[in-house]
Amino acid sequence: MSNIFQLFKRGLEKTKTTLLRTFSSIFSGTKTWDDETYASLEKALVSTDLGMAISKELIAEIKDCYQRGLIATEEDVIAVAKAKILEILATGNQAEIHHPESGPTVILMVGVNGSGKTTSTAKLAHYFMQQGKSVMLGAGDTFRAAGIEQLKIWGERLGCPVVAGKHGGDAASVAFDTVKSAKLKSCDYAIIDTAGRQHTRKDLMDELAKVKRVVAKEMPDAPHEIWLTVDASTGSNALIQAREFGKIFPITGLILTKLDGTGKGGIVVAIRRELGYPVRFVGLGEQMDDLQPFDAQSYVDALFS
Repeated sequence: MSNIFQLFKRGLEKTKTTLLRTFSSIFSGTKTWDDETYASLEKALVSTDLGMAISKELIAEIKDCYQRGLIATEEDVIAVAKAKILEILATGNQAEIHHPESGPTVILMVGVNGSGKTTSTAKLAHYFMQQGKSVMLGAGDTFRAAGIEQLKIWGERLGCPVVAGKHGGDAASVAFDTVKSAKLKSCDYAIIDTAGRQHTRKDLMDELAKVKRVVAKEMPDAPHEIWLTVDASTGSNALIQAREFGKIFPITGLILTKLDGTGKGGIVVAIRRELGYPVRFVGLGEQMDDLQPFDAQSYVDALFS
């Protein structure tokens, strides 16, 4: 767990710095906490994209504890904030990956352009392979020739087979062939990358629905997981994407990328609270091992370390 904590600590450095500097400037040496104190705290919390609702909840709890004489120092405030955020993140986030009784576990990767979906697909394959599992990748981003080639290159590096079609080809066919091949080769996982698409484009969302239907023809209960990849550095836009995709597809988990490059790491908490999706993995850097299973305790400890 210590290694995971170190990854989280490094990845959340910018968000942590924003929070701790704020707590220190507001509460260190402050004799009396008043409305101005809490207003400054709210502004800082919102800037990390924790969201207005969670920020107000935190402030209400801190104010209540202070008025009852339970807290008096900067360290006390941090302890209250840690406990509250951990409560939000840990509740119901222990959902296990849905594995079929036989055949590969099929994971469909969805998200908007530029969210880091293709790279995350490769990093997921690496993670599962490190666990001793066999993986088949599907290069279903047929809109981008670069996307297909990118996944092929990753596959070669990993020693992981990749099913790919032609640029501009039928993404649903690639997904079908990926599942079929994974079954024939007795793979543990089939991870299918899809083209990035905006939730506002009905034609593209319809195509994604087709991919889902075609996969089910080859394996009736597939896909077993639909994971939405969102770029954490986009802050509140990541929440909007997660909300809108969830209206169309039964999202079973989130992968939050680029946490290491943003001071908006609080978006993890905002998405978790509003939508309830399990946070499956988080991207904490550029290296292959920097995509890690989300751990609420490590996240909170790193955020306030």
